[in-house]
Amino acid sequence: MSKITVIGAGNVGATCADVMISRELADEVVLLDIKEGIAEGKAMDIMQTAALREFNTRICGVTNDYTATANSDLVVITSGIPRKPGMTREDLIGTNANIVKSVTDNILQYSPEAIIVVISNPMDTMTHLVLKACKLQANRVIGMGGALDSSRFKYYLSKALNVPASEINGFVIGGHGDTTMIPLIRFATYNGIPVSELLSKEAQDKVVADTMVGGATLTKLLGTSAWYAPGAACASLVESVMRDQKRVLPCSVALNGEYGQKDIAIGVPVVLGKSGVEKIVEYKLDGTEQAAFAKSAEAVRGMNNVLSDMKVI
Repeated sequence: MSKITVIGAGNVGATCADVMISRELADEVVLLDIKEGIAEGKAMDIMQTAALREFNTRICGVTNDYTATANSDLVVITSGIPRKPGMTREDLIGTNANIVKSVTDNILQYSPEAIIVVISNPMDTMTHLVLKACKLQANRVIGMGGALDSSRFKYYLSKALNVPASEINGFVIGGHGDTTMIPLIRFATYNGIPVSELLSKEAQDKVVADTMVGGATLTKLLGTSAWYAPGAACASLVESVMRDQKRVLPCSVALNGEYGQKDIAIGVPVVLGKSGVEKIVEYKLDGTEQAAFAKSAEAVRGMNNVLSDMKVI
């Protein structure tokens, strides 16, 4: 019996659970929240679509009862306060660090072997926190941000090219932040054709700029963080793990010399399979890209230092 737990039944957590259930990625999904009735209500609402969408996965909702999460194969952490207009992901670190640390401790009490997927912001720093505070193996902790940023990158490329996003290959590395992410347009292709051959330099630069503020653009429009794309992005990487698909997806993972960095969790392409992170894929970056990656890592380290100041790691 396979089992997935989603911590946090807000918009992102509930959307992630809904997509995973529709794809039947596990026999059972547990949705947990600290607010009374929210997880139970959303789980019931989702289950009432089972006959309409013809899925057999069971979902249950619980209020702060971690015993219900026992023996989970994989746990998704969405807990924390969402962004509001004008806030950066970095503004959330003080509040969300303590929440994520507490949640992870509770998870590991009942599912000590679980693979953990982190969505909570600032995502790279929260991934680093889970790795360091809980002393977990690097392959078991995955930050979701790169998968989301890459999906947004493909969306903006599809708009610029007027083609389906599903026919575009492209990925984003670096930190999951408006100024730290690096959309690698040099590697982006449409059906094998480099987009650099199809778009002007000006159009390419606009795609990159729009991608980098993709989250902030939605926060301004919605009044809070987005949820459909983050939930689906998380479900896509969970699917690669649960079905041992060995897909290459950009995720925030611990580096040990790859891309010239150590002791940091940051977005790079990885192979995801049943054991979690099975391989880090090293693309040959040019000088400009490598310098941008080093600058991004420096910014992420600056946020990570706050965790030391808070004495949570």
